[in-house]
Amino acid sequence: MAAQTKLLHGMKGFLLVWITQVVSILTSSMSSFALSIWVYQQTGSATALSLVQVFFITPFLIVSPIAGVLVDRYNRKLMMAVSDFASFIATAAILILNATGSIQVWHLYAASILFGLGNSFQWPAYSAVISTMVSKQQLGRANGLMSLMESGPGVVAPILAGALLPVIGLTGILGADVATFFLALAALLLVFVPKPAASKDGAESRGNFLKEAAFGFKFIFKRPSLLAIQTIFLTTNLFFGIGFAVVAPMVLAKTGNNSVIYGSTQTAGAIGAVVGGVIMSAWGGFKKQINGVLIGMAIPGLLGLTIFGLGSGLPVWIPAAVMMAIAGPLCNASNQAIWQAKVPQDLQGRVFSARRLIAWIPTPIAPLIGGLMADYVLEPAMRTSSGLAKVFGGLVGTGVGTGMGLLLFVCGVLATISGLSGYLIPLVRNAESILPDHLPATPAAEPEIVGAQPELEG
Repeated sequence: MAAQTKLLHGMKGFLLVWITQVVSILTSSMSSFALSIWVYQQTGSATALSLVQVFFITPFLIVSPIAGVLVDRYNRKLMMAVSDFASFIATAAILILNATGSIQVWHLYAASILFGLGNSFQWPAYSAVISTMVSKQQLGRANGLMSLMESGPGVVAPILAGALLPVIGLTGILGADVATFFLALAALLLVFVPKPAASKDGAESRGNFLKEAAFGFKFIFKRPSLLAIQTIFLTTNLFFGIGFAVVAPMVLAKTGNNSVIYGSTQTAGAIGAVVGGVIMSAWGGFKKQINGVLIGMAIPGLLGLTIFGLGSGLPVWIPAAVMMAIAGPLCNASNQAIWQAKVPQDLQGRVFSARRLIAWIPTPIAPLIGGLMADYVLEPAMRTSSGLAKVFGGLVGTGVGTGMGLLLFVCGVLATISGLSGYLIPLVRNAESILPDHLPATPAAEPEIVGAQPELEG
């Protein structure tokens, strides 16, 4: 009889998964960076690059409600593996095509669809698993680490990819990305993920796929505090989306297309996100998590977008870029902790998918609004002696790029107001006391697994 084997559980198990995911995301970010260079070299088209994102986000949004149902219905470790496996298939296909000299741009569009489908499982699965693995007191730190996992590779990946491309080429970078899939899978096999606690709401939600997918939205709409929080996210995301759409063209317009200056602002933002993730991981956030949500929304608007729009060089743009990013982990990790505590564990897959879909409604339209306003309204107006230029010229200046600077300033003010408005709404301000907890004080105990090969416990 094989010796009894114990799987890692709790925070130790979470950290093992987290470390291997950091490595996997780092290599994936390197692949993305290298492929972006390849696409631009092949096409010379910014539109071709933007289509990669379109092919990613569209299936992601469409499939998210269904993915949420599957995350709640089936083994969550299996769902986590499915998301990694989708990325593995897409990357392996691109690796083979590149190695054989057959790769074409449209292959990347097809791969982006697969990436989007896999990612629709990844976020709700990992978010739901955290609440079963760590205690309520550790949620802030665990979610801070997740924010760090999302932002950290963005600092290192371009540097590593740029250094390794001349040495191992695109094929070598893609090969490393494929290899890390097996590392991430091994980590999942070594950790214990408790089954989510059954709830009355979970029992009531059972039915066909359509009913269960709709239940995620129904759950949110029946709880005004959660709906109010998500509405604030929707409006704030709209203003940030419009503003972020013109950051790159504004910097390039004001600097004569200086890509080094623009790259410096991007790096500063990535470093700010990492610093924010480290702080949140060590601190865990405010005792009242809603403070982290609302303050984390206001800081990037007030000290980020507004100041960035007023600036004309790196001395202003770098600190503004840091402030735009540093509070993101505070906001997102605090919000995640609230939802993980207030949503029954057996509903978190579909509720979290519905919640993200609501928050991301502005994603396809915000850049379009920002681009049209900049190109056809604000930029022409701020380059002439129009009334708009007379009113705001003393604030943002006049000439090339100042129309976009004004748009950034206005979006920053509106995003700040949107975030802080939560303090004026009792349903938001008191959400944590209004909504009951559905999270045990400590995660489920780890069982002993008999046999040399552990089973996938959900």
